Amino acid sequence: MSFPKLFLAITLPLYVVDQITKFWTVNHLSPYDGQGIVIAEGFFKWIRVHNQGVAFGFGNGSAWAPIVFLFVPIIAISAIAFFWKRGAFHLLISKIAVALLISGIFGNLTDRLVQGFRLPEMQGASFWSKLSAGYVVDFISIKLPFYDKIVPASGGWWPTFNVADSCICTAACLLFIGGLYEETKKKKAGLA
Repeated sequence: MSFPKLFLAITLPLYVVDQITKFWTVNHLSPYDGQGIVIAEGFFKWIRVHNQGVAFGFGNGSAWAPIVFLFVPIIAISAIAFFWKRGAFHLLISKIAVALLISGIFGNLTDRLVQGFRLPEMQGASFWSKLSAGYVVDFISIKLPFYDKIVPASGGWWPTFNVADSCICTAACLLFIGGLYEETKKKKAGLA
């Protein structure tokens, strides 16, 4: 399957869903109130969290995170393009993973480029200050059984995430499965 088909079938629709859900969240919920909208009592809440860091909030609130994590997605997209052109993603599962990965990367990159400019407290600030205040909108909050045993301070609530994060995690799993398949195929070919 060609990349344009994957882009139209997977990347673009998921990017649009990601952005719609994030803009709805920013326009309708207060940040960090922790309450949000209860979807399933004791299991799933829709809340608004600003994350300037990456997974699990690493780097959140630091001065360096907004700048570093603005360039990381650009490097990642460049690496994906480089490996795509060299045929590294020849399995369908790998191509789907790349389509998901690109959707997730662009979804979170869009947040970092746009959300700082939308903050009321940044009105009148310089362009660079607004860009540096960029953050990723996280809103999916789920409670996992036994997670409170691993991270007691969590109360069992997994770190809040979004559609783009889900795309990136799913892509990582698919790339791992594709890699295992390739290794198994090579081993079988070596035995034959």
